[in-house]
Amino acid sequence: MCILRCKAPNSGPIRPIQDPYAPGWTATFVHVTATYGMPAAHLRGWIAMPSNNQLSITEHRPEGSGTEGPMIVLVHGSLDSSRSFGRVLRRLGDVHTVAYDRRGYQRSRQVLPLGSTLDEHVDDLLSVIGGRPAVVVGHSYGGSIALGAALRPGPSPIRAVVAYEPPMPWLEHAMGIPGRTATSPAWAAVDPNDPQKAGAEAERFFRRMVGDAAWDRLPDGAKDDRRADGPALAAELNAIRVTEAPFDVATMRVPVIYGMGGDAMIRRRDAVRWLVEHTPDSEEAIIPGADHGAHLTHPDAFAALARSALTRTASTRSATVRPGASTGTQR
Repeated sequence: MCILRCKAPNSGPIRPIQDPYAPGWTATFVHVTATYGMPAAHLRGWIAMPSNNQLSITEHRPEGSGTEGPMIVLVHGSLDSSRSFGRVLRRLGDVHTVAYDRRGYQRSRQVLPLGSTLDEHVDDLLSVIGGRPAVVVGHSYGGSIALGAALRPGPSPIRAVVAYEPPMPWLEHAMGIPGRTATSPAWAAVDPNDPQKAGAEAERFFRRMVGDAAWDRLPDGAKDDRRADGPALAAELNAIRVTEAPFDVATMRVPVIYGMGGDAMIRRRDAVRWLVEHTPDSEEAIIPGADHGAHLTHPDAFAALARSALTRTASTRSATVRPGASTGTQR
């Protein structure tokens, strides 16, 4: 179960979301590989591409599903991959879903150049969506990418966003918190072109986020695999450790659910609440007992967030407004 809180003071009581996933459902996943820039809608099955510049995509269409309604696209965070959404995807087996390994990570490790700006990751996400209506669910860094994509000027295929504890270092300044700067040791840039230093940064990041004991339990091969993702990690951390906001959430045009764990760190809670306060048509969702890795530890509640956003798009499509009536917003 997760808890949704609307920002509007008269929005009523906290509403629990029950995950409608029925145990026993088995999803059949279709693995596809997409060339960067090619609409994923044209891909079916394994496709041989002449270029190495390919993103690894996993797309699932349930049997008998039509083309009506948005698909759900899941975007993973730093030092992670689409495989971490496995338990969530099994709970969305009746929905058209897409997940992919972001550039530089795991099965997309060969995709170069590495993303040195948030905009480049946004470009990749929009390429994966391929113009199809989509609800984008981003975990951690993936949430920042999802927000950036939804805020791109012009017509957008994105109908709603779920951003779970998106990292936004620049908010420390917007919130008036004495924070880190580009010269702080915590923000020291790591050269993604130096595999040894980037690998060491990956180990430090894993230990900080997951814990020393978890790192020590990893087999040597798994440790090497994490270190191999170090260049992508270093590049994207350098890109996001800025003091000037790369986008303005106040200009958001689609519904947003900001998720966080009930056991989230204080700075993450503060950031989520600031975002809800400043994003139109947004809600705060809390997953009790969860921390940053809710998609791994609480897949039912995480999947319920995605379904809630999907429901919001259905409500938006079917809503009618009488002449002269006020639509209002949830904040």
